[in-house]
Amino acid sequence: MAQSINFDGAGTGTVTIGGSTSLTPAPGKSLQNSNYLTNAQYDFAQQYLPDLYEQEFERYGNRSVASFLRMVGAEIPSSSDLIKWSEQGRLHVQATGSVTDASNIAVTGHSFRTNQTIIISGPNDVQAKALITDASAADSIEVALYQNFSLVEVASGGDVLYTADDAVTIFVYGSEFRKGENGMDGSLEADFEAKENNPIIIKDKYEVSGSEMAHVGWVEVSTENGASGYLWYLKSESETRLRFEDYLETSMIEGEPAGTGSGVAALSVDYKGTKGLFFEVSESGNVSSGTIDSREDLEALAKVLDKEGAIQENVIFANRATSFDIDKVLAAQNNSGASTASYGLFDNDEDMALNLGFTGFRIGYDFYKSDWKYLNDATTRGNIGGIDGIVVPAGTTTVYDQVLGENAKRPFLHVRYRVSPTEDRKYKSWVVGSAGGAMTSDKDNMEVHFLSERALCTMGANNFILMQ
Repeated sequence: MAQSINFDGAGTGTVTIGGSTSLTPAPGKSLQNSNYLTNAQYDFAQQYLPDLYEQEFERYGNRSVASFLRMVGAEIPSSSDLIKWSEQGRLHVQATGSVTDASNIAVTGHSFRTNQTIIISGPNDVQAKALITDASAADSIEVALYQNFSLVEVASGGDVLYTADDAVTIFVYGSEFRKGENGMDGSLEADFEAKENNPIIIKDKYEVSGSEMAHVGWVEVSTENGASGYLWYLKSESETRLRFEDYLETSMIEGEPAGTGSGVAALSVDYKGTKGLFFEVSESGNVSSGTIDSREDLEALAKVLDKEGAIQENVIFANRATSFDIDKVLAAQNNSGASTASYGLFDNDEDMALNLGFTGFRIGYDFYKSDWKYLNDATTRGNIGGIDGIVVPAGTTTVYDQVLGENAKRPFLHVRYRVSPTEDRKYKSWVVGSAGGAMTSDKDNMEVHFLSERALCTMGANNFILMQ
């Protein structure tokens, strides 16, 4: 009989409190502000003490999902409410339009010029080459074909090239002038795209009363960063901090700008949202759908990169199902993989273990594959789905930084955090109250506050592929 499984995960972690106070498990049972723990599950207000296991059992393993941006990005300071940069446009001129008559093509807002030579491609990949005879109109061009027929008339051999209103794609491959003729009419300005993003303020808080801090009870823990030791009743603060650190990353990944007329925009002009990774790639990058079932699906990824920046090395961050799909396709490429599973790295010794997974492959470009915990965790995307993975280019790109006023090399993904000579908002943490060492108010409690102000810069989004 099938079982019904309900997930009820929560966060955990080790902490570092700003200032001189540090929350770290102590190697022995020493009473310090640095290892104070609170947890309602350890209740000793009973007639008989429970048979208590001293050591906490880690049933969910490492529960943090933050690691993606640490691997592929960087953090760079910023001093403004708005971050702007310019990205290079295409070098060559291409546009889409529609055939209107025997020698005219409607092209809205084109940048073609008279005497340029073009290739016209229409339905069923029917192509023709032509000379632009007049490009002075803003929304159309007049052309003369090099072949012996017109755009919409019957050719001499009886073949019809196009019909009126057929959609066509046009790109320039050169130019031709007569002897003694004047030069090219007009010039082309460098094509670029201005991009921008604004930082958002992320906050969290943990609060515990002074009375709760007076209880002494010990729990031995091991934390996500490898430390181990004893905490006394402030583990919830540790988990708040770890959860906040995850939010610093997931906010940059999932961030959405407040659209015009949206409910968030109607609240206040100060609620702007931010352009996260998934939003930016879905708007300006490439989006794939379906599953990877064959070599042709992997080839499709390479073909997309051919049309974009052609970055040689790329990393696929995928959920477990997509990772397995890629492994199966790669295994099928082995000569005997379908029958004897002879792929993998092993030495045929007595401890031989079959390796059924792959960490990378080359198919036109180098692709490295990595599981992304954020897409698998039951309390994040692993439970709601919607995203199967993302292909991220490795290395850096050159952009024009409008603050520096010069070209600068930047990682394709990096975080800009707010900072000034007197205020660093990369990661702030402070303690207020009258308990636990804090002496800032008359309220009988301790509050630990967390704050950061940051934005993600996704540069060259056309080189990314979002897998849905």
